[in-house]
Amino acid sequence: MLTRRQKHILLKFFSMFSVVRGYNILVLVVAQYLSSIYILAHDKPLHEVLFDVNLFMLVLASAATIASGYIINNFYDSEKDLINRPQKSMLDRLVSQNTKLSFYFTLNFLAVIFASYVSFRAVMFFSVYIFLIWFYSHKLKKMPFVGNLTSAILTILPFFAIFIYYRNFEKVIFVHALFLFLMVSIKELTKDLENIKGDLVQDYQTIPILYGEKVSKIMLTVLIVLTFIPAYLLLFHFEIGYMYYFFYLSVLLLLVFLFLLWNSKNKNHYLLLHNIIKFIIVAGVLSVVLIKPSVVLSRI
Repeated sequence: MLTRRQKHILLKFFSMFSVVRGYNILVLVVAQYLSSIYILAHDKPLHEVLFDVNLFMLVLASAATIASGYIINNFYDSEKDLINRPQKSMLDRLVSQNTKLSFYFTLNFLAVIFASYVSFRAVMFFSVYIFLIWFYSHKLKKMPFVGNLTSAILTILPFFAIFIYYRNFEKVIFVHALFLFLMVSIKELTKDLENIKGDLVQDYQTIPILYGEKVSKIMLTVLIVLTFIPAYLLLFHFEIGYMYYFFYLSVLLLLVFLFLLWNSKNKNHYLLLHNIIKFIIVAGVLSVVLIKPSVVLSRI
């Protein structure tokens, strides 16, 4: 049986895990390694990629930076989250704001230390990245269009760091990045629809609040149509192995998303739509292995 103190420590751990969204950090780490193995460094022996210390440090720096970003975002959005996500917010509040800020600065310091192992340019990249995340959480997040665009860019920047490291400039990588960028943009706008109540109370000038739900739905429809472009290119103009299964599935789910979108009227409906997009993004990460399923065996 756990003692009262042990239970308290365990709750604190789960609270901090919730604040930094540990599951998202895990997905990021997996995504960076899979993209390195199957896309960016596909001509390198597998052991060179897996045991590349520089890559490991870049992944650690990315994870630490993203985790600190979630902390500062949670810090600024604590009142809004109490309205939009009351249960999660109550768990997050088990850790004091001072403790969160301490973790925030510690993680940022560690990110720079990890990056310094790779190069001075990596230090500059992550220093700018840390600042942009803070500036987004403090100022840009409340601005329509700019906030959504910035959020999408910040989400894909960790992959840009790996992309620059391997100096792989193949067109297929840019098309994959465009697909991911559009998917994240759809997720962010859907999340704004889901969080209208809290955003309104906290005076966030989001697109749904300024222009209404109908305009937001039209914008989401346009974004989904645009997403079909990189999906089409990847399916019919690039070699993506068995990953075509994922893109056919994603197109089908996006059509379902569109149907449900125009019939959505409340928070629960938008939450379902938000989860559909998150599923597509996570499935896309895991589906990278389908590009060349035998590549691991051939490169051992």
